[in-house]
Order: sequence, then C-alpha cells, then structure tokens
Amino acid sequence: MEKKYVTCSLYKFVTLDNCEMLRQSILNEMKLNDLLGTILLAEEGINGTISGAGSAVDGFVEFLSVLIGSDDINTKRSTHDEVPFYRAKVKLKREIVSMGVEDIDPKETTGIRVDPVHWNNLINDPEVLVIDTRNSYEVGIGTFKDAVNPNTKSFRDFPEWAQNNINPQKHSRVAMFCTGGIRCEKSTAYAKDIGVKEVYQLEGGILNYLRTVPEDESLWSGECFVFDNRVAVNHDLEKGSYDQCHACRMPITTADKMLSSYAKGQSCKHCFGTHNEQKQQRFSERQRQIMLSKSRGEDHIGAGAHEATERRRAEKKTRRGRI
Repeated sequence: MEKKYVTCSLYKFVTLDNCEMLRQSILNEMKLNDLLGTILLAEEGINGTISGAGSAVDGFVEFLSVLIGSDDINTKRSTHDEVPFYRAKVKLKREIVSMGVEDIDPKETTGIRVDPVHWNNLINDPEVLVIDTRNSYEVGIGTFKDAVNPNTKSFRDFPEWAQNNINPQKHSRVAMFCTGGIRCEKSTAYAKDIGVKEVYQLEGGILNYLRTVPEDESLWSGECFVFDNRVAVNHDLEKGSYDQCHACRMPITTADKMLSSYAKGQSCKHCFGTHNEQKQQRFSERQRQIMLSKSRGEDHIGAGAHEATERRRAEKKTRRGRI
C-alpha cells in the first residue's frame, strides 16, 4: 500500500535580508497547502522540515526556491502513513543551526562532500578520524562503527570540544557526519578554520546514507534520531522503536517506560527529579487533559492535527452545502 504523506527536510545557506517578510509569506504558503512542520529563518539562510501531500511538498520547495532566489535547496524526502507534526511554524533565529561561532560561513568553505556510496571506504581508512557531530542522546541510539562521540549536550558545545580534541598535527584527515548534513556545513568549516588539512562530510547526512546504502552493506548501527513525532527512524527510514518523554523530549525505550522513574507525559529516567513543582503540576495537568480528550473522542495536540484539519474542512463543505 502506497504511503500517503511525504516528509521533507531542507536547508540552504544563503544571505536573507528580509526574514520578517519571508516568515509570513512562508507561513501563508504552508497553511494554504496544508503543510505542517517547522521552518527556521536567519540572515544566514533557511532550515526546516515539512510534511504533507507529495505534490504540496514539491510545490512548496519550488516556492521557496523562487522566494529566496536559489534553485539548489538541499532536500531529503521520505514517505509515511501519518504526518509527524502537529502545527505549521516559521521561526526567526540568529542562526539556522546554532554553533555560536562568528565568521564561520558555509557559503565560503566547507568540507569535501562524500557521496554515501563512497562513505564506507573513507571511514574504514584507519588514518581518518570519524566524528559524529550530533548530541549525546542522538549518538546513543545509533551511529557509525568506531565513530567518535563528542558527548555534547548542544551543538554549541562542539567548537570547544573540537579545540580540545582535534589536533591538526595528528589528525590531518577528519570525516564528519550528522542527521541531514546541515551541522556538518559548519563543523567542517570550523575544522578547516583550526587547521585540519583534509576535512570530509557525508553528503546529505545519515538520512541520505540510509536511503542510498543497502542495509546488508551498511556500517550504520541502530536507529537515527529525527526532530519530529517519529522520534527515530530505522534503516528503511520508517518509524523506529523509540518513544519520547514529553517532559524533557528525550528518546526512551519500552524498557525505560517500565522504570519507576517513568510517568507518562511527566518524567522519565533522563529527567526524573529535575523538574520543579510548578512544572510537574503543568505536565500532570497536560497529561490529564490529553487523557480526558481521548476518553471523549475529541481532538487534542497528540491526536494528529493533520487528520483534524481534514475533518474540519469536510465539515465546512457540509455546512456550505446546507446554505
């Protein structure tokens, strides 16, 4: 059975001088075409993930290309039975991927892009230092064999880690990878800035690798964390085995949910005991409202906003027919 929806992650480093005006135009286009997801805008470019009908996604990418004056937006698509977002949002940011280092411009310099079909040969070279540029909770559920984990909580921690752990005299060849490629645009530029001679990056990131390389030839182990309601995807880019704690947003397993530290919508092993009483009460009330809505058969934020939108549209058509 053909899957109904397309999810598309996209980014482009391009100078944008009118982000506030672009924000409203993009949000209007998303709403007009029933697209859900989040788009980030900054002076350095655009980044985000959207989901909806395939034709609407294709049209939206074309719309963005004209809007920002660039026809080579980096995109990665996958298909799903459900839309993995609840709302359409466009946010203004200082950076479209926050590393916090000035004078790093991926439009000027980045690492050498390596196609997924050649990635295995590169990272199997013992002289190449392979670095996972993602955060520790992402690395924890899946990564490439023998890749270095910087154990960062945020991408803004990466420059300090690189300064302390990448020695250009010792590490003359460095390969980096991330989820969709955007973090590597900055991390590889930074590695070159601190003096590494040869810097490589996985073209299109992990998602492109999983789509391109057959599983029996893959050096990937585990699942890949994604920033939407799927939480993680497997090698077939289908929803994986992880759930998410809605208090701290960390990925959790079925076994994690059996622990005494887990309370649905309120805490898990990662955040148990870290929330103040006010937050605990808010989480508890939110979960109560969700369960109450379910018992009444009503829509709520966790029920799939796209399907709710379709129902409302059908109801409007019915009302028009009665007038």
